[in-house]
Amino acid sequence: MGEIRLMKGNEALAEAAIRAGCDAYFGYPITPQSEVLEYLASQTPEKLNGMVILQSESEPAAINMVYGAAGCGKKVMISSSSPGISLMQEGISYLAGAELPCLIVNVMRGGPGLGTIQPSQADYFQAVKGGGHGDYKLIVLAPDSVQEMCDFVPLSFDLAFKYRNPVMILSDGMIGQMMEKVILFDPIPRSEKLAEWATTGKTKNRPKNVITSIHLHPWEMEEFNIHLQKKYEKVKENEVRYEEIETQDADYLLIAFGSAARICHKVVKLGREKGIKIGLIRPITLFPFPEKVISEYSKSVKEFLVVELNAGQMVEDVKLSVEGRKPVHFYGRMGGMIPSPEEILKLIEEKLKWL
Repeated sequence: MGEIRLMKGNEALAEAAIRAGCDAYFGYPITPQSEVLEYLASQTPEKLNGMVILQSESEPAAINMVYGAAGCGKKVMISSSSPGISLMQEGISYLAGAELPCLIVNVMRGGPGLGTIQPSQADYFQAVKGGGHGDYKLIVLAPDSVQEMCDFVPLSFDLAFKYRNPVMILSDGMIGQMMEKVILFDPIPRSEKLAEWATTGKTKNRPKNVITSIHLHPWEMEEFNIHLQKKYEKVKENEVRYEEIETQDADYLLIAFGSAARICHKVVKLGREKGIKIGLIRPITLFPFPEKVISEYSKSVKEFLVVELNAGQMVEDVKLSVEGRKPVHFYGRMGGMIPSPEEILKLIEEKLKWL
């Protein structure tokens, strides 16, 4: 068993970056994720073991530093919160267009605008649909615990390099700030071996490596986009992750991710105690989305309820998966407001009275 600590989600993520052999972290402080940078900056050079930690002058500067380090084939990471991620969108599109692996962490807060520092899930569209320009996709993981904030770091690096694609951990202020027991994995030795596509400045015994996202001829740009779409299809075939809770005999199926899923887990328990057969599907990957499993359950359950900390975003992907076979309802709280399990169960009970 690995080392056990009581940590905030942000701290567990930062510690995981060190243990995963991350070569560099670039970032800029913003609540509620500032502890990531603070934790890394507080570590000794011996603990960091060569990892570069740099607070940039701005979020756009930081994401372009990520581009440079990723182009050298290094494991590189950045973290921010909603308004900061918005400022990075051009750079994120460039990273996807250049097929550069990296880890981007968004600890979401309420918006739009500068908003509030309280938790939100209103960046779902931005993360999953592509907040920048072009037909690109990020691989998006949604943790629901401090443990997953830790575990998803090495997983994200593995996926990023496997598919040469940016990966985002889409968390929120609740999970970033909460403290839980976390089992830390043993440190992964940093590899000095670089990918064959990396720009190292040394071209002896190999062709020159060029990393770019510009293709001036339209037929070349289309051909490259077709290549990207084929890659995303491979991701959809191989990397769908989700959790099922009490689903096998469920009449009513909740769909929720991240902190909303934690709340819905309790809703399932309370509902079952009252004899209501409620189940929960928690998408762990938001892209690729578990559309096939949701589609399959639409043949057996009576109705769906999607719960999110926003005005209704993931619910659109659930409706596309269900394809009109069963009713899909939505319940959301916005701006940092958090629903209670009892609040959601009351909504389900009221819905039962309508039938």
